[in-house]
Amino acid sequence: MPRRPRMYVAGVPYHVVQRGNNREACFFSSDDYQFYLHLLSNVLIRYKVRTQ
Repeated sequence: MPRRPRMYVAGVPYHVVQRGNNREACFFSSDDYQFYLHLLSNVLIRYKVRTQ
């Protein structure tokens, strides 16, 4: 049986976790991490989302 679609409600906070497969590292160099932060900041601006 397939998973039901997730509901997203405007104005409701969500908990988001970033981790690798089998809890391995996601970033193997400082450059990888900086590139991820750059992409994340662009997405936050584009979709008018904020993080804490």
